[in-house]
Amino acid sequence: MKFLHTRIRVSEPAASIDFYQKVGFQLGQQKKSPQGNELAFMHLPGNEHFLELTYSPDFNVTFPEDLMHTCVGVPDIITYCEQLEKDGLEIWPSNWREKFSSGERKMAFITDPDGYEVEILEVD
Repeated sequence: MKFLHTRIRVSEPAASIDFYQKVGFQLGQQKKSPQGNELAFMHLPGNEHFLELTYSPDFNVTFPEDLMHTCVGVPDIITYCEQLEKDGLEIWPSNWREKFSSGERKMAFITDPDGYEVEILEVD
């Protein structure tokens, strides 16, 4: 058995695709589902699991705060976060540079256009 993908609802497909491309995902196939939803499949190179972005014109994207999040692991979190900032994304906590240099666990977050959190961890 394999865990294949995660689907999240989005309110503006183009904005979400742009955001996740800045995170490092690559846009794969785009298509309409039999129910008429617009689907965009986002892949991280070297991973089997993918993120399915789903837009439904009749669906209002709202959810309780901290309902769910995704997480990416990067080899150099400082370089990665600096690139995200250059791409216009806000990293939190806002004092992440100081936190990382103090020896605390290197963990940061960004928020996608619909409010979903993306956790960033440094991995070997």
